[in-house]
Amino acid sequence: MRNQLKHFIDGEWVESTGSETYDVINPATEEVIGTISMGTKEDLDKAVAAAKQALPSFSQTSKQERVEMLERIAEEYEKRKDDIVETITDELGSPQKISEKVHYTMGYNHFSQAAESLKDFSFMEDRGGHTVVKETIGVSGLITPWNFPTNQTSTKIASAFAAGSPVILKPAEMTPFAAIILTEIFEAAGVPKGVFNLVNGTGEVIGNGISSHPDIDFVSFTGSGAVGKKIMENASETIKNFALELGGKSPLVVLEDADVEVAARAAVNHIATNTGQVCSAATRVLVPSKMKKSFEEAVLKVLPEFPVGDPREDNLIGPLISKKQWDTVQSYIEKGVDEGASLLTGGTGKPEGLEQGYYAKPTVFTDVQNSMVIAQEEIFGPVTTIITYDTLDEAIEIANETIYGLAGYVIGNDPENLRKAATGIRAGRIKVNDTEADFSAPFGGYKQSGIGREWGDYGIEEYLETKTILGFPS
Repeated sequence: MRNQLKHFIDGEWVESTGSETYDVINPATEEVIGTISMGTKEDLDKAVAAAKQALPSFSQTSKQERVEMLERIAEEYEKRKDDIVETITDELGSPQKISEKVHYTMGYNHFSQAAESLKDFSFMEDRGGHTVVKETIGVSGLITPWNFPTNQTSTKIASAFAAGSPVILKPAEMTPFAAIILTEIFEAAGVPKGVFNLVNGTGEVIGNGISSHPDIDFVSFTGSGAVGKKIMENASETIKNFALELGGKSPLVVLEDADVEVAARAAVNHIATNTGQVCSAATRVLVPSKMKKSFEEAVLKVLPEFPVGDPREDNLIGPLISKKQWDTVQSYIEKGVDEGASLLTGGTGKPEGLEQGYYAKPTVFTDVQNSMVIAQEEIFGPVTTIITYDTLDEAIEIANETIYGLAGYVIGNDPENLRKAATGIRAGRIKVNDTEADFSAPFGGYKQSGIGREWGDYGIEEYLETKTILGFPS
């Protein structure tokens, strides 16, 4: 059992002022694996006061001091690798391979990349006798989601630290223990008192408290569009700045000259990784009409390479995070059938032999129209849709017919068509032929996928304000 009934405030683990607790469930076993305290407004106020007190000194630390702090954090993070992998496997239900290769690795990369980006970052620019200065935005409130307990949490914290901003973190209730390990890492790395504060709790109390708190200058949130709108509303009361990384319904455009099996494997991988619980997952696969049959056959061929089952065994697809999310995914599969889409594979119910745990069948719909609910709404599970097109212009048009614009993917060989598709898709990040991630490159979305950018120097920029000093002496 992992129990943490305290919050981390001003450099110390302190008792909550409230008595409410929350049981964390392992989605693979449906068993309680630990308990956390639900924070109160009083707990949040204490954390904000600690961060506010730390702001003057931390914001004035040198760039080199913050680089060294981030490098120490990365070193301590590496020491906790086994703990992080084990914890994410338990609280998220992530297969151990994914916990290590994706979750652990992304967290480490954000801290190390922030240190590298900071080394070359300029906080002062001379403009012909005048000076433009970039200063920390102030106290930052961070609200992170359950689906990536290290990725979004680490990129936000690393960017804030690089900018000299003290933070208050509210992790998701369903996956809090990775954040608790991060807190222990910060203790070991010597992060100054008040610079990092952790308050567990609900979105209603702590999340709303962060976005409306008069002493919090900036809010960074990753999650649903509905909550993002509430944060904007709350932030407007004090005209505070914010960054939002929200949902997606990303297209994967398969070009006519693409290797069909490579494209099919990429499509399946998008719903297999993290059990499809990825905001940037490509869940609209756009395939040339003449390739439809061969692509469907290729999907059925590669799907067995992604077995579903116990995260502690040799599987690549684990359970969904909760019974509620399982029910949501089932309702979307039912909706797809009702809308007239064809089930290529999968469907409702649990995979055979997996009655315990929130497992869902990897499901692929074909004969899908882009106007269908399953092609427009974020399902957040192992479900994808195959949509056909006749010309590349039509594919780009279909790709852009969505309220989202977080990511896009293109697979093919002809450089001109790859470029045309990549530049034509209106989304914040485009990957061509499954290129490796670059942690120095910005991440964020167009349209209702969000506001602002994370990762690398663009992430640091979000935590800064710009000051112009006219007539600054040389």
